[in-house]
Amino acid sequence: MKRTIQRIGLTLVVPFMLVACGDSAPTTESAAAAPTSDEPVYGGNLVIGVPGEPVIINDLYLQDVPSSDIVELVFASLMTTNVALEMIPQVAVDQPTVSDDGLVWTYTLHDNVRFHDGEPLTAHDVAFTYSIFKHPDYTGPRSGDFLTMESVVALDNQTVQFTLTEPDARFATRMTYGILPQHILGDIAVADLGDYTAFNVEKPIGAGPFKFVSWNQGQNIVLEANEDYFEGRPYLDRVTFRFAADLNALVLLMERGEIHHFEGVPAGEMAGLAAVPHVNMHSTLALRYDFLGYNLRNPLFQDKRVRQALTHAIDRQEIVDTVMEGHAEVAHAPVSPLSWAYNDDVPRFDYDPERALELMAEAGWTRGSDGFLQKDGQRFSFEILSNDGNNVRRDLGIIVQQMLGEIGIEVNPRQMEWGAFLERILSPNFDFDATILAWSLGLDPDPSAIWHTREIEQGLNNVGYSNPAVDAIADSNIVIVDQDERAAALAEAWALIAEDQPYTFMWYPQQFVALNERVNGFVHHPRTNMHGVERWWLSTN
Repeated sequence: MKRTIQRIGLTLVVPFMLVACGDSAPTTESAAAAPTSDEPVYGGNLVIGVPGEPVIINDLYLQDVPSSDIVELVFASLMTTNVALEMIPQVAVDQPTVSDDGLVWTYTLHDNVRFHDGEPLTAHDVAFTYSIFKHPDYTGPRSGDFLTMESVVALDNQTVQFTLTEPDARFATRMTYGILPQHILGDIAVADLGDYTAFNVEKPIGAGPFKFVSWNQGQNIVLEANEDYFEGRPYLDRVTFRFAADLNALVLLMERGEIHHFEGVPAGEMAGLAAVPHVNMHSTLALRYDFLGYNLRNPLFQDKRVRQALTHAIDRQEIVDTVMEGHAEVAHAPVSPLSWAYNDDVPRFDYDPERALELMAEAGWTRGSDGFLQKDGQRFSFEILSNDGNNVRRDLGIIVQQMLGEIGIEVNPRQMEWGAFLERILSPNFDFDATILAWSLGLDPDPSAIWHTREIEQGLNNVGYSNPAVDAIADSNIVIVDQDERAAALAEAWALIAEDQPYTFMWYPQQFVALNERVNGFVHHPRTNMHGVERWWLSTN
């Protein structure tokens, strides 16, 4: 079967994370001139261009990258990561003390950390923040991350202690949530915290390097330097997140010098931006994968032969070569090549439209007189949702429409404003057939949050995937201390999920960042867009 992809001036991307392979640290490349200043200088307003407006400035409830970028600057956490994806202290003074049985984790905090309203951040705030995850009225998506946490208590102002019910190999990576102020939120019912806009939208107060100033809906979010930040005042006076209609608009703003930073440069715009004298380009592999996910509540997608057929009918390599201009690798499994648990020895469903038709026929779908696949008088027709401002997703939807149309499946791609899009696809609505998205992956490869059955109604498993064998591995892998043994267990989970194809796994992408030449101090992190912004500065020449 022959088909051609129409080249559609692609522009890419939404903020995601880049990854490299194996255990090595990711690399960063610069395609243009080196920074122009040798010594940091104070002052300036760094303008960051973003294609999607944040939804909520509260780490315990957010589910999107634009929100996470703001949280990272406004809030401080016990631990953070470096570019090698290693856990390093932030508010904690050092690595934790862990009991011999692995059940008691104790962190000591710096004694000079203050929230933006001047109140001290203590171990009581840490205990308050993490106790929310365990509260029965918690409405966010992260409770599954803390099933093994029995309690968290403040031993004094500078010491917080977590007690687990059983050893948990992923627990160290759970210490990166932004710490909330108990003196502001302690009297708010946990059931209301997720919708408490007086804090989450109008006046978030953290202890991070930048303080919230204003949120002008549809225009920008403005932050200012925290003069009392415990690690020292940031060099920048202000950071402004400027919202743009789409990625094309961001390219234009970067060319005009109206923004200083633009993460997720479309592959098709790389060469043009690199030729702009005041623009420096950086790239690295992202800790992420992109996918086409199917809502398994929809009867159309409940037969795995159908899902396998859909993947067989999509030429992902051709899409990578055209839409991504080769700056990605076709994905087959839900794990990043950057992870120590990476293993793509899984069932594969490479481009084979004839095999796709065979599988559809086995599932009872045959061509009708109108050329479309039908079963019991119903045409195989569905909608693919993605978000406005992401041209890669727009073009991917159109190309998938074309490819699936060739085997007799009707597809209607549609894009929506980011917030409305999330409301459609996430709990409690799940109002979608299929969606194009990407996961910016966590540091630990535990599959529970995305693939466990218990995460369907309120967690991140919004496609409604359920496989008891995957659940069992998700439950057991976290107590396996030996990393090789754990990787073997997880490899079995990847194979099971790949066989089931709840997603068509699309690609592992490279990530490109465009910086104005005045920006100095930038370090390209494979997972975090706002890594070390407090150490960035703007040269004056």
